[in-house]
Amino acid sequence: MSISADLPGADLVTAGIEALKRGEPTIEALLVSVGSSRMRAAGLDIPAPPPLAHTPEIELYLAIGEQHPADAHSRYNALIRRLVSFERALEREEGASPTARAVASSGER
Repeated sequence: MSISADLPGADLVTAGIEALKRGEPTIEALLVSVGSSRMRAAGLDIPAPPPLAHTPEIELYLAIGEQHPADAHSRYNALIRRLVSFERALEREEGASPTARAVASSGER
């Protein structure tokens, strides 16, 4: 399945998937890893992340903190909001399979 550029956050997700394919733990790749379960359930092919010392959420926060120590918390929250917007739009666009709806309602990432 291809990602529509019209979806909110599509630029981040596309960059993250490409980074995952290269095995690079970029901020975008870590963000995609955070939402990988829900995006896979909606039909996207998400590569596995490279080995991580912590959960993708923690790794994402640490990576943001390295680049933006003064406002890591607000940047992290903004990225998570964009991820959730992307996931919701993707599910609407794809008609949300029962599996995607189950993952979304359970709060899993």
